[in-house]
This record gives sequence, structure tokens and C-alpha cells, in this order.
Amino acid sequence: MKNAIEIKGLRKTYAADGKSPEKVALHGIDLDIPKGSIFGLLGPNGAGKSTIINIMAGLVVKTSGSVRVWDEDIDKDARNTRAAIGIVPQEINFDPFFTPKQILEIQAGLYGVPKSERWTMELLKMVDLADKADSHSRSLSGGMKRRLMVAKALVHRPPILVLDEPTAGVDVELRQMLWENVRKLNREGMTILLTTHYLEEAEELCDRIAIINHGDIVANDDKENLLSQIDSKEIRFRFEKEINEIPKFLATYNVQQEGRRTLSIRYAPKDQSVDEILKNVQAIDNNIVDVTTDDSDLEDIFLQITKSPTI
Repeated sequence: MKNAIEIKGLRKTYAADGKSPEKVALHGIDLDIPKGSIFGLLGPNGAGKSTIINIMAGLVVKTSGSVRVWDEDIDKDARNTRAAIGIVPQEINFDPFFTPKQILEIQAGLYGVPKSERWTMELLKMVDLADKADSHSRSLSGGMKRRLMVAKALVHRPPILVLDEPTAGVDVELRQMLWENVRKLNREGMTILLTTHYLEEAEELCDRIAIINHGDIVANDDKENLLSQIDSKEIRFRFEKEINEIPKFLATYNVQQEGRRTLSIRYAPKDQSVDEILKNVQAIDNNIVDVTTDDSDLEDIFLQITKSPTI
């Protein structure tokens, strides 16, 4: 088995309700999530990300298609497929009058984890909540509650962890800590499915990324291959002396003067090489004191793809 999750022809249509017309949320999605990967599922609001997760979790009934989790069909073996997944939803969903320790113990009991196999305090230490183990969870900060949700999803040691917008609304320090926990779990063999609006998060963590838009998968590739698709990059040169005018021999480039001593050149990597640009710029009778580049990132890819007509 090379894939942790296999989705074939997945469709979901929400029936008309009152004044709301029928809505097709997923148009025959095909998606394979490799075992042991950190897989990013990106898309704007309403693209279909949460619908896919909720179908896997058994919270939404699919219209057609198939979903296999850890090589088991979710329709034929609902118990084991749901047990193979730990889901961290966007919403906080635990009783605020229980302590973190009680919440994890109850969740472990619901999954049938024997007391001898529970790792409640280890989980609380992992998410830096060991000192809050016996405090009422209603007293926890928003970031602490988010960390507790991660621990809650891990009580039964699932081979797959699904993170649905895990760092929405949390501060930078907490985000970094959650990232490190995700990396650690993945190094230990866990498959991670991450949905996020933070493109920086996907770029930092994921090794493979799919982009969904209007219920269709419009891109699905290794992160590095996606980044190589960007058709425009920028390089800036700062010179020792002021530039009076842009040299005519640079007229073939898309050149802009920024301030008194800086030229920026936007170029398409597939048509022009950095080496060629650098040789031409060095012909200017003015010493180059600094060179910076604006590398492609997932935001560029995301905007480029989602603004294109959907398939």
C-alpha cells in the first residue's frame, strides 16, 4: 500500500433547501495522498476542502465515488476507516467544564483505548499543556485550546492526522510550535493531511500539494514542481552610483528603475536565464553592490491557478 488515502470520482451535491438552490460542492474528485507524506490541500473558501474531510470522517454522505482510507473503503468498513484518522477541526469541540486530562481520557475511552495503552500525559507534554492537565479547560487561552484539539485527535494513535486550518487565528509562536509537532509526527511515520489558508504554512510543511477550486482539483504535484511553474520572477540590482537613465542595451528586458540606484528586471525563467541578464547588467559602467531576487512562492502559484478558468 503506497497511498494512505485514495479518492476516486468523489462527488457531492447538496440538495435544494428552501430558497437555497441545489449546490454541487465536488465535481468528481480524484486524489491520492501518499503514505508518510505531509500533503497540503489548498483552496479558497467554499472550494470543497472541508466537504472532502467531512466525507472521510463520516459527517457528510457523499453523492457518488469512492474513498479508501488505509486501504479500506469508508462504506464497507466505516469503523476501521474512521479509527485510522484523527481530525483536528476548525471549531473547538470539547466540554469546557472538563480538564484537559479528563478530555483526553474520555476521548481515549470512546475509541476503546485500554487504560494501559493511553498516553495522556505524553500528549499534554507534547502540546505544552502538562502544567494545565488538571485546570478547567474553559480557563485555557484560545491557543491552548487549539493545542488541546491536536492532542485530542491523537489519543488513539491514528496513522493519519487531518488538520483543518490548524493555525487559524493563533499567534506566530504557537504556529511555529504546532509546525514542529507536525514535523515530529511525520518523522515518526504519520501521514498528515493539511488544509490551510496560510500559503506560507503549506510551503513550509508540505512535500506535495493539491489545489481545489470550485469543487475541482486544478493542480496536484510535488511542491517543488508547482513552484517551478511560475512564469514570472524578478531580480533587483543596486548600484554604487546613481542611475541617470536606463541603458538602451537593456531595452529588450522589462526594466524598472526603483529609486536612484536600483534597477529591477522581471523575466520569464523559461525564456531568459539569470546568467544572461547578469552579463548584460554588468556591462553598465557602475559597480553592482547588491543583488536580490523575488523567488516564486505558493501565493503566486495559487493566484495564477485559481484565477484561470476552472477545468
